[in-house]
Amino acid sequence: MAEPEIPGEFLEDYTRILSEVAQTGRRLTRDELEGRRTLGREAAEAGHQLRALVRLHLAGTRAAWPQAGPGAAPVAADAVLCAVEQAVDAFAEGFERAQRLTVRREEAARREFIDDLLYGRSDLGRLAERATRFGLRLSRAHAVAVAAGPEAYTESDAVPRRVEAALLGRFSGRKILATTKDGRMVCIAPGSQPDVLRYFAKQAHAATEGGQVAVGRPHRGPGGVVHSYDEALDALDLAKRMALDDPVLYASDLLVYPVLTRDRQAMADLVRSELGPLREARGGAEPLLRTLSVYFEAGCVAAETARRLSLSVRALTYRLERIHQLTGSDPADPTHRYKLQTAVIGARLLDWPAKEL
Repeated sequence: MAEPEIPGEFLEDYTRILSEVAQTGRRLTRDELEGRRTLGREAAEAGHQLRALVRLHLAGTRAAWPQAGPGAAPVAADAVLCAVEQAVDAFAEGFERAQRLTVRREEAARREFIDDLLYGRSDLGRLAERATRFGLRLSRAHAVAVAAGPEAYTESDAVPRRVEAALLGRFSGRKILATTKDGRMVCIAPGSQPDVLRYFAKQAHAATEGGQVAVGRPHRGPGGVVHSYDEALDALDLAKRMALDDPVLYASDLLVYPVLTRDRQAMADLVRSELGPLREARGGAEPLLRTLSVYFEAGCVAAETARRLSLSVRALTYRLERIHQLTGSDPADPTHRYKLQTAVIGARLLDWPAKEL
């Protein structure tokens, strides 16, 4: 596509200045330099390219190069070239200032949009209109992935930039928004393209040297992005409380945990009644609670549980018997196992016994 024609007004007074410099050898005045900066800013705001504007100045220099008349002193080429340098430099400075201001405005608008999008603020209809500017169609379903690393990140940090570059290099034609929020990396992608979030999770896990990534379920509409984002945050929080070390967590795989804690009081009653007696053990409830948690994670296989706890099978058997004595429930009995395991999950979710219920 041909570049738009640049109006001659951006060379205003340029040839006059060159002519005067050729005659007097003077440098550009402060007002003349400021005028060139103003023209550079106006050219940037008009959407012209700096390369084309510099070419215009050079063409104007060639066309208006002062010629010495008969009997006149030779044209001071060095002074004219110095004036060209000053004029073009001032013009480019104004142009770059305008561009930096535009970038800052764009960054502010993008950050405001992201905040409104992920916090569910602003009118939803207006939010959907603004989303098209950033490549999202909120009438469709979207899913959100959140990556947490060992440190807090901002968009200008090397790790988020590296992850975003990998995403854009792999999915340049997709409607994707990569950003940071509250120190975590965030990726928003169409719900019909799970490969994008899988790739984001892979790149983020590698870039953060083992960070954890959570992926919310796809939801439709502007409010759907907030819902998916909240699910991803809840999954990260759940992983911390439940000591889940999976590199990638999917909210769809963790739905049982919100169900278990939907009636918080009922769950607290179960934990107190089923596991409360463990407080009477020497060393408190935590060692035996940890034993039960690992025992269930190991599929109730004693040898594997003992290996994970660095215990002998005999020592593990003693602990299980002690749990049976204190609670009245036998971890090896299938009829007792479900109640005990549910109580153990509830204890982790409610942070018991560290917190009183």
